[in-house]
Amino acid sequence: MGIFSFLKNAGASTIKGKAAEPAAPATRDLAAEIANRTKKINLLRELVESFGFKVKDLMIDLDGEAVTVHGEVETYEQREKVVLVLGNVDGVASVDDRLTVAPSAPAAPPAVFYEVQKGDSLSKIAKAHYGDAMKYPVIFEANKPMLKDPDSIYPGQVLRIPAID
Repeated sequence: MGIFSFLKNAGASTIKGKAAEPAAPATRDLAAEIANRTKKINLLRELVESFGFKVKDLMIDLDGEAVTVHGEVETYEQREKVVLVLGNVDGVASVDDRLTVAPSAPAAPPAVFYEVQKGDSLSKIAKAHYGDAMKYPVIFEANKPMLKDPDSIYPGQVLRIPAID
């Protein structure tokens, strides 16, 4: 799919603060930096797995604020959700999607990714994308399990807006 940009300070505090920041260059401890990076990667892996996404051969790499994800998923929807889960983490500025979709997966039109703005609600977003505010459940369902409540979205969060018939 490519590289997706995210607002790095708007996501859930999954990795920020759970691993120490690297030391200043003058007192840099390479072993500590590697351990810190490994800890952050493990937290990101646990986050993906906590949502129940099954990613065959999941590999996550972290280079500063950029995440690269490899593996194979069963559907295009799952691919988009994994990218969003990783991108909606505080401290992640971009996700390089190197995921593949199982050959047996039915083709699906890609969803639009939408960054929530101040004052947005799912109904407002549905009105803008579908012309009908009452279609907000479509957006809510498309973003489960990341969204638990249709009223709990925040500026900077990126949502999937699937195509509808």
